[in-house]
Amino acid sequence: MKGIFAAIFLSLATSVMAKDYVITDYKVSKDSTKVQTAAIQAVIDRAEADGGGEIVIPRGTYLSGALFFKPGTTLRLEEGACLKGSDDISNFPLIPSRMEGRSIYYYAALVNAYHVDGFKIHGKGVINGNGLKYWKQFWDLRAERRKEGRSCTNLEVHRPRLVFLWGCDDITLSGVALINSPFWTTHLYQCERVLIENCHIEAPRKPVRAPSSDAIDLDVCRDVTVRGCYISVNDDGVCIKGGKGVYAHKGIENGIVENVLVEDCVFGPNNHGIITMGSECLHARNIVLRNCKAESDCALLRLKMRPDTRQIYENISVSGVTGTIGTVIDMKPWKQFFDLEGSDEKPSAIVRNILIKDVDANCKSLGTIAGNPDDKVSDFTLENINVRAASDDFECVYPEVKFENVRVNGKEISNPAN
Repeated sequence: MKGIFAAIFLSLATSVMAKDYVITDYKVSKDSTKVQTAAIQAVIDRAEADGGGEIVIPRGTYLSGALFFKPGTTLRLEEGACLKGSDDISNFPLIPSRMEGRSIYYYAALVNAYHVDGFKIHGKGVINGNGLKYWKQFWDLRAERRKEGRSCTNLEVHRPRLVFLWGCDDITLSGVALINSPFWTTHLYQCERVLIENCHIEAPRKPVRAPSSDAIDLDVCRDVTVRGCYISVNDDGVCIKGGKGVYAHKGIENGIVENVLVEDCVFGPNNHGIITMGSECLHARNIVLRNCKAESDCALLRLKMRPDTRQIYENISVSGVTGTIGTVIDMKPWKQFFDLEGSDEKPSAIVRNILIKDVDANCKSLGTIAGNPDDKVSDFTLENINVRAASDDFECVYPEVKFENVRVNGKEISNPAN
């Protein structure tokens, strides 16, 4: 009850004090070629000093580097408005941050909020990451490293995220388009009570792929609803994170992601996973995806099993999905950047109470259920699955997985592990 009253009080207080700060009323010009980070930041700072208010981006294109929203401030993008990110990394300072399951110094995002409860991004406008230059740099470096017989990590080409919210509770992202992010699109870390609704989240595959442009990364977050969104990015759609590494479960900066609902969304063609646990995930609990449409060639449910991290995936439900997918389930070892940190530890995973049901789709194949050798699986069920598959291939190494009315190309199949 205390939390409910606090939320009501916050809402009432915000509605009383809210004032619009239209950026063009405060020395921000409509010159779309001019980087105006300092001028826009001055409007945010003024709103905070005045007791809070809504930063309004009016029709037009406004070029900016990293912006930091303060307590009491929110962001509204009017129809026809575009907040566009600079393609010069010097406009994004290197600061304490969180990337790939580790607390590190990294470049600020275009839109940042640290411990801003009640923060909101809404409206009919666009936040455009302007990522093309960064994407080209990434693929050029990867090609160069490949010629040298070396690998290239995601962090070696310095590129900002689009939105990064850290420690913000009672937050809303509504109605906006979030596009062309240089790196992850929306990264939420240590946030609670989140609503992401009716947003258009997209990054391209052509003419240049937008690498690691995850649509929504939930990192040590609780009580999140994603509803009515269109998602098509060149990586995971909704991705559950929380930490990685042999000792990650002991770090206070890491932790569980729980109570996540994804519903009534459309997942477009440019995704690597519709809902994904990993590749930096310690503990995912109470994760629900339901009543969604897919127009993709990726896995519906993707479980990345890290052999260097203790993982628990539990109470995960996927239901009511129609359209086109790559596979229904993709559960495999994930060894990218594998590192036992010099220890003799042998981390393993627990996967329990997983349900995939009421799926009617075209696909490449049913998929794979095969983690690392010591992973434990229980209460894993596929129910009322009807797919039209290009291939009958399917691997499941766990006799514990139950099949109930699972049909591939009209033929009912059973667990091959039995």
